[in-house]
Amino acid sequence: MASAMAMLLACPASAQKNSKTQEAPKDPNEMVAYLFTYFNSNDPKDEQICYALSDDGYNFTPLNGGNPVISSDTIAFTQCVRDPHILRCEDGKTFYMVVTDMKSNLGWASNRGMVLLKSTDLINWKHSVINFPTRYTDKWKNVTRVWAPETIYDRKAGKYMVFYSLLTADGGHDKIYYQYANKDFTDLEGEPKYLFDAGSATIDGDIVFNDADKLYHLFYKQEGGRGIYQATASNLTDKWTKIDGNVEQTKEAVEGVGVCKTIDGKSWIVMYDCYANGHYQFCKSNDLKKFEFVQNTATKGKFTPRHGTIIPITRAEKERLLAEYGEKGNPILPDFHADPEVMYSNKTKKYYIYSTTDGVPGWGGYKFSVFSSSDLKTWKDEGVMLDVKSEQVKWATGNAWAPCIIERKVKGEYKYYFYFSAHNPKSNRKEIGVAVSDSPTGPFVASETSIVTDADRPGKRGGQAIDVDVFQDPKSGKFYLYWGNGFMAGAELNDDMMSIKKETVTEMTPEGGNLQTWAFREGAYVFFRKGTYYFMWSVDDTGSANYHVCYGTSKSPLGPISIDKDNYNVIKQDASQKIYGTAHNSVLQIPGKDEWYIVYHRINKDFMRDRRFGGPGVHREVCIDKMTFDKKGNIIPVKPTVAGPAPLKVK
Repeated sequence: MASAMAMLLACPASAQKNSKTQEAPKDPNEMVAYLFTYFNSNDPKDEQICYALSDDGYNFTPLNGGNPVISSDTIAFTQCVRDPHILRCEDGKTFYMVVTDMKSNLGWASNRGMVLLKSTDLINWKHSVINFPTRYTDKWKNVTRVWAPETIYDRKAGKYMVFYSLLTADGGHDKIYYQYANKDFTDLEGEPKYLFDAGSATIDGDIVFNDADKLYHLFYKQEGGRGIYQATASNLTDKWTKIDGNVEQTKEAVEGVGVCKTIDGKSWIVMYDCYANGHYQFCKSNDLKKFEFVQNTATKGKFTPRHGTIIPITRAEKERLLAEYGEKGNPILPDFHADPEVMYSNKTKKYYIYSTTDGVPGWGGYKFSVFSSSDLKTWKDEGVMLDVKSEQVKWATGNAWAPCIIERKVKGEYKYYFYFSAHNPKSNRKEIGVAVSDSPTGPFVASETSIVTDADRPGKRGGQAIDVDVFQDPKSGKFYLYWGNGFMAGAELNDDMMSIKKETVTEMTPEGGNLQTWAFREGAYVFFRKGTYYFMWSVDDTGSANYHVCYGTSKSPLGPISIDKDNYNVIKQDASQKIYGTAHNSVLQIPGKDEWYIVYHRINKDFMRDRRFGGPGVHREVCIDKMTFDKKGNIIPVKPTVAGPAPLKVK
């Protein structure tokens, strides 16, 4: 195996890049995520436009730390806005947003208009205010509220229709009206025209066109029924036909429905605000006739979304939003990831994180992605660098877990050795493999077979060959591999970095302790500082709130490990901040400095106790915090934070 890999590494870089393992360049125009626009509460300071991102359309992470992305006092007559509706225009690159111009503490019959906004980058917006009493001084001077405007392209008219609920002081109830926008989306044409009335207060309308039945579908709230209802029409200005039955999958009071076609075009995401119970509810529909409950998303802390809408966005748009608004604290990576491995590359002068892809039942992820950063704050998704279900890895089929990587110069050129555990269907066990590249982001070429199996387990201890770590001893220059679940094993690597020296396999399991203290479970990690070898590991189960990191020290890269019974904790949960299960870490030293960071995962707070979604063990997110030492070299226990450390200053 070593000679075959040596031949592979000797191949020209161009040959490697043309191999089957090379992924096609990432299309910046590919739809990859969803943008959620919303406001946060009825407090005037929260009646502002906020953003959140999601890769699946159901689990969202707020941008800009949950703070507004547009200040209401710069755009609105009342200096407050609500109910943002966002639309991608027919040209694919222009965005329209309409919002209710309203300060709710003045009363529910206090708003008189709306704000129109236009952007080409989702960051910079031009706006126009439409105040009905001053604009329409005859018939509509007695308007008491103009609620929840939305925009849709009228295929028949070839114009953008803005529709909204309207009520006057002359009596009656809210009905849905419409006007067409001018070509610059800075004004509305004519005066309000009637569109739809359900017979009682009819508000919060949302319209989508369904290609399957060639009908427009209007979703709305009817105050008399306290739910979400639906009507259809062949054309927007035709008579609408009401459909029997409610859409929502709850008995709670709901409002602010938003409907969005999924990126793959196979179904619809239907979401609405359970405003009295502090959460959003998400449903799925394949035909806009039957609606299936997906999940309730709790609204807590700075993420308390009210009446918003979502749209699919491209990879380029996602990256632009993350660059502008995404560098605001923990977690540092989008979506669900676990078991992070951090590395600084001397070749590129950047930092990289490799992790287990999470959010999959049974820890069933099979892809490893890599993220890069120059300041440890803003992270760029570099894409999938290894897929164990593909031709890249011939011996494994799934359970791509807990990777590690090391940079080494080979004959003057940098090489990257990526170690990982995965499921081998032949042995029906988890085993450890290796893949190699001349770039931190790939392409990576994996070994033909695994390099560590159950046969390499020291002694008679049970457990799996998982959670691998790689380490270079700065004293001897030798390389070592560590692994284990329920036990900790270590061995020296051969010079090819593709195999271990079997005769050096050593059992290193730290002895003593229990599940509440320092008993070794998994996640070994090794680093060297000022003459001391530090060994870290995770305690308790990955789905436990008690999952935490402990450490010991040694004078040798293969132990034995000593534990100071007064100084063994590295990082533990902080329930007061709703930070749970902080463990399975790696460590980063800033090159040339005695400055250290711990990169770890935590359990997403919204999934902490909800077993319906596979339990807390599969909804983990990656965080980073600073790590310091006392004068004796003891690690000072790290307090996990929401904000994370300050970004590094990039020269």
